[in-house]
Amino acid sequence: MQARSFKESLYYAYAGIRHTWQTQRNFRLHVLTGFLIMSLSFYLRFTYLELLFIGSAVFSVLVMELLNTAVETAVDLVTREYHPLACIAKNVGAAAVLLAALYALLVGVVIIGRRIVNFF
Repeated sequence: MQARSFKESLYYAYAGIRHTWQTQRNFRLHVLTGFLIMSLSFYLRFTYLELLFIGSAVFSVLVMELLNTAVETAVDLVTREYHPLACIAKNVGAAAVLLAALYALLVGVVIIGRRIVNFF
């Protein structure tokens, strides 16, 4: 299905985010966590560079969750039965989310951890 206009493209993108929000618990958890971390970042008055790293880490997790949902949905479209290749595709998608989450954790520990250490 090809979008005929930019507005239609935005609608399809929004529909994808809405679907992921409605069907994926982990996406909702990552959105909530990202919102809390970004709020804390503004409250603690992080530098622009720190905000950039925190924001990129949060968004990378959300993007990976969206891509993982797309992979899982496409695999489910092809087969509902167990197949080793389908399992690999889903596992690799989940691994991408895990790596993005680990990156976000690392960024958070380095930036927020430094603030906590300096506080004491």
